Amino acid sequence: MHPQLEALFSNFKGSRMELIQILQDIQGTFGYLPEEALLETARFTGVPSSQVFGTASFYSQFRFSPRGRREVMVCRGTACHVRGAPRILEEVESVLGIKEGETTPDLEYTLQTVACIGCCSLAPCMMVDGEVQASLTPKKVQEIFKK
Repeated sequence: MHPQLEALFSNFKGSRMELIQILQDIQGTFGYLPEEALLETARFTGVPSSQVFGTASFYSQFRFSPRGRREVMVCRGTACHVRGAPRILEEVESVLGIKEGETTPDLEYTLQTVACIGCCSLAPCMMVDGEVQASLTPKKVQEIFKK
């Protein structure tokens, strides 16, 4: 067993009731839920692996793949959509070489879309590491990721 999992499990009794907290701690440690960790969790708690995977996939807080160090969120709200968000998303995907919901192979960027980031008057927008990038054009997107 992975030493980090061993240390993590030492904080629990191995009860079925602890499953979600264990999954949260695993994700906190690794940044996502590795398959090996889910299988070890099943052994540790006595919960069938299908139920461990089912529980993890039910809750949107859990991820099954690593996240990038930098988070990119492209707004798909109405104002952004009307002002070109689909083209902005296409450009971000092209520049990063990934699709929405994916992470670059070097684990630098994770790309996602959100319903609204609350900057409608600055549309179209995206956030990179929590910083709003506003009034975007495909050219501005290229400049942002050249930095």
